[in-house]
Amino acid sequence: MEKLTAMRLLGMVDALKAQEQDPASRELSFLERLGLLIDQQWTWRQNQALARRLQVAKLGGACVEEIDYRTARGLDKSVIRALSQKSGWAANHENVFVLGPTGVGKSFIACALAQKACRDGYSALYARAAALFRDLAIARPMGVFEIYWYG
Repeated sequence: MEKLTAMRLLGMVDALKAQEQDPASRELSFLERLGLLIDQQWTWRQNQALARRLQVAKLGGACVEEIDYRTARGLDKSVIRALSQKSGWAANHENVFVLGPTGVGKSFIACALAQKACRDGYSALYARAAALFRDLAIARPMGVFEIYWYG
């Protein structure tokens, strides 16, 4: 276990401990148990990467599945669905600007789309327009524009 921890295979460590506690796992073959350990490690790494992407993105608790289309806000469900399906906008290296009057849920929609992109394996960053323009104005004289590029 120490060597697995040293190799940063923490998902395998957790799975191995669970297998030791489960009498049913003793009935499995070596290859089946090894496969379960590898699957657990893979899932653990995927979850860790998602948690990092979500933390860097600075999102609220929004997700596309919670968008309410019943209120009259002028939302086009097909547009939201197209943007969230496999996060094509992120795959094409495009940005999403959500515009509208005060109180219609622009921040929620932006965070929901960014959260979906993070779940699909892309990095995202939520920024309000004022903060984005301020940071760009500061970066421009220095020639540094990478502050909002998280590929």
